[in-house]
Parts: sequence; C-alpha cells; structure tokens
Amino acid sequence: MTEPQTQPATQTAPARQGEPLLSVRDLEKHFPVTKGLFQRQVGAVKAVDGISFDVYKGETLGLVGESGCGKSTTGRLVTRLLEPTGGQVMFEGQDITHMSQGRLRPLRRDMQMIFQDPYSSLNPRHTVGAIVGAPFRIQGVQTENGVKKAVQDLLELVGLNPEHYNRYPHEFSGGQRQRIGIARTLALKPKLIIADEPVSALDVSIQAQVVNLLEDLQNELDLTYVVIAHDLSVVRHISDRVAVMYLGKIVEIAERKSLYATPMHPYTNALLSAVPVPDPRGRAGRERIRLTGDVPSPLNPPPACRFHTRCWKAQEICKKVEPPLAELASGHRVACHFPENAPGAPEAPATGKDEPVNA
Repeated sequence: MTEPQTQPATQTAPARQGEPLLSVRDLEKHFPVTKGLFQRQVGAVKAVDGISFDVYKGETLGLVGESGCGKSTTGRLVTRLLEPTGGQVMFEGQDITHMSQGRLRPLRRDMQMIFQDPYSSLNPRHTVGAIVGAPFRIQGVQTENGVKKAVQDLLELVGLNPEHYNRYPHEFSGGQRQRIGIARTLALKPKLIIADEPVSALDVSIQAQVVNLLEDLQNELDLTYVVIAHDLSVVRHISDRVAVMYLGKIVEIAERKSLYATPMHPYTNALLSAVPVPDPRGRAGRERIRLTGDVPSPLNPPPACRFHTRCWKAQEICKKVEPPLAELASGHRVACHFPENAPGAPEAPATGKDEPVNA
C-alpha cells in the first residue's frame, strides 16, 4: 500500500509526567476450546498472553503486528468489551479489570472505541442523527441546545455536512461512514479513544484524510489514542510511541523515531522491511526480509521466545528461555536474546534471513 501523504506533524510528543491515564499489567485473554457432548475444555487460545504497557495523557500509542497477533483483542480488553482472563487494567488510577457493567457505565463517557469496519459498525436502519445522538440518550446527558444541535456540531467537527442529520448510512461513502463513527465516539468528550484499524477498510486516497482528521481532533480536544493497525506507514504518522505484538506478546516498545530508526527485534525489522518506499532512491541498499512459514497457532504457541520458529537469529537459548521485555536504550524495550541495533548486545551467528532456524 502506498504510504499516505499526511501533513508533517509539527507538535512534539507530550511529556509523560505523573500517573499514566491507562496502565495495563500482565493482561491475558484465553478463549477456552471445548469438545464433546459435555463441552469439556481441552485447551485455550492464548489471544493475549501477559502484556504490559502505559498510555499517558495526550499521547498516541500505536499497537502493530500481523493479523491474529492479539491487537484487536487487546483493545476490547482495555475498553472492557471482553472480560480479561488475568492481569490488571487501570484507568485514571481505578482498577476496572473485573468491574461490573453497572459500575462501568459512567466510565464509558471517558473511554470510547472507533471500530474497524465503518459498514458494519453503523446500524443501517438508523439515521445519522440517531446514531451519533445515541450516546447522549444512553448516558442521559443533557445538552445546552438539544441533541440535534449537538449532533450537527459533531458532524461539522468531523468534516460532514450538518444537513445530513436525517440521512441513512447507505447514502455515504466508506470514508464518510468512518467520520460518522468518529463523531459518535466524540459525542461524550472521552479522554481515551481506542482506534481499531480506523483506516484499513478505506481507500488509500481517503486514509490520509482520516489520519489527519484524528490528529487535528487530538490537538483540538486534548485526546489520548491507542491506535491499532497493521500498516506501519499509518502508525508512523500518528503515533508518539509504538508497541509491536507477536502471537499475544509485546516484543518491542519504543518512541516512534527510535523504533523506526533503530529497530531491535528481528520481527520488527522484518515488518519494517515490508513497508513500501515510493522513492526509488530510498530503496537503494534496502534488503527485504522474508519470513518463511505461517504464524504459529495461539492454541499451541512455541515455547520460550514465540518468534524463534521464524527467526534467522534463533539459537538453543531462544527455544528454552523466554526473553524478558528489557530496556536496552532510553525508553526502548525489547524481548530478544540477540537484539539488533542495541549497544553492547550479544551477536548470534547469522543463518541467512531467508532460512530461519526451525524449532
């Protein structure tokens, strides 16, 4: 996919001071696998298996990885659309890990989600006014000039015509539908927004417009984002920090510039090598890392380092000892026994990037 031509960001990354807005510790989600007449559990799909990260007010954390690595599940766990199997989710210092839906309802104002598919996330039987105005009615929020005026203001804020209040979703394009979804998300002025693949279902020509819209709204409304995506080009434009997931684990997390300039985990290097570069001069001397084999099943993930079955640097220790997510540079943490671009890191004998060591 062609890299979207977004406007260069002029703002600096927000200073991370005090308590984080969102704090996740050892978060797990295991989906049980049952068999037989009595539905006896015979295993579990480890979609998210012990991840930890913090998100500070005003910043954007990008969560990237291949399909099936647990990104979307993480977003649904954080917003409590799914019940965590283990771990802890703290929002503004309050533990919401196993909070009841009744107690969660007031917190829904501060924590909202933008869904991936703008076609299935909007009810085709409801007008735009009913869709965007639903949060006001559900939460019982009174607006100064009525719900209709508030909805029309939101439509204008996201770049839509306020006169479209009485139209239905099928009358809009994909990009316009995603703007309607964003307007609904902004209705109650949330503090944290989880954006699950907000542009992946849109045409390339529209993606940059939506990315720029999200950036503008963040600056105007002081929003905090967790952006889930598999496209590293989009994440590079919008994120302050980036976390890379593989098979339910975070393998690397760092400041955006540090991660893109000096990626340390072999998996991150492989992902970045696949990002298209429009300028032929930028492709000079650039090696494409091809990972052989499929992503292992989360039902039976590899032991120790989960990437060792596809990694060209894998050694015996990678099959026996799980590498901790350790800080190897300022603000740059990586879970790898043989990281790249790390000062003083141990070197593993190269086996060829097209021939990874098999388990």
